[in-house]
Amino acid sequence: MRFGCTLPNRGELTSPDNLKIMAQTAEKNGFDSIWVSDHIVIPTDIAPLYPYSDSGELPFDGDSPYCEPLTTLAYLAGVTSSVCLGTHVLVLPYRNPVLAAKMVSTLDFLSGGRVILGIGAGWMEEEFEALDSPPFPDRGRVTDEYIALYRELWTNPTPEFKGQFTHASGYKFSPRPVQPSGIPIWVGGHSGPAIRRAAKLGDAWLPIGLRGTAGLEPDELKAKIDLLSSLAEKAGRDPASISVCFSTDLGFDYNSNDSGRRTLSGNPEQIARDIRRYNEVGVDYFLFSYRSGSVDEALESMEQFATQVKPLVA
Repeated sequence: MRFGCTLPNRGELTSPDNLKIMAQTAEKNGFDSIWVSDHIVIPTDIAPLYPYSDSGELPFDGDSPYCEPLTTLAYLAGVTSSVCLGTHVLVLPYRNPVLAAKMVSTLDFLSGGRVILGIGAGWMEEEFEALDSPPFPDRGRVTDEYIALYRELWTNPTPEFKGQFTHASGYKFSPRPVQPSGIPIWVGGHSGPAIRRAAKLGDAWLPIGLRGTAGLEPDELKAKIDLLSSLAEKAGRDPASISVCFSTDLGFDYNSNDSGRRTLSGNPEQIARDIRRYNEVGVDYFLFSYRSGSVDEALESMEQFATQVKPLVA
């Protein structure tokens, strides 16, 4: 099993020093990866409910910093040496695909091959409109096409691509990614279209769970992993080639008992037991958010996980 952690590139804890110390603490404590999220602007009026909070309200606002993820990872690449750098998730329709592919491949080149590209189609129509992105109803097809274009640009020194929304021809593209098999693309989301996209195009599936309407307790997640495998086979792919990374919050409570306990919270033994349950249904990578009121609390939780939980599941 492998483990990553999210860093605060949004909200009141966001600062260069905080991001640096959390990234370096993750690397020192043996985490495999660090991750940041993606929004460009926060519209003042948003119609849809946010799917990952119980109230449906956004857990952030436009008054707090929200650092652009690729820029943030470039900064973090410079203050770390080995930990992988992930986007959780980059909303592909928000950016010109040739420019974004160049930014991601440059980041992989300069970091020595450490990038994991988590991607999503997006859910906030108002942000699409603010960015003059492709039409919101087309976001799924746009995302699929951009994935194909990225891979063409990353693997072919003279790319040739013609799609419904974009094309590439008549130019060279360099630097290409350092990773021999290319930058891994992990598909976020727990909806049917997201699972189909992961089965057909992804190197991994990256759902968020145990938040808001996204439950994904082990039995529910197993059913979706079975669906992922079935869809992969229909697409002519080996299901074993698609990893599953489960993303959620993790919290310590040393006085916890099992009655009413939230999954992946409690004392180290309880958390380790939950991790083993998820691993048994097919999760081989975990991505945890250590939500707290201060960076010191988050750092303490990261170190507690590394020293008290990880040895129980290694």
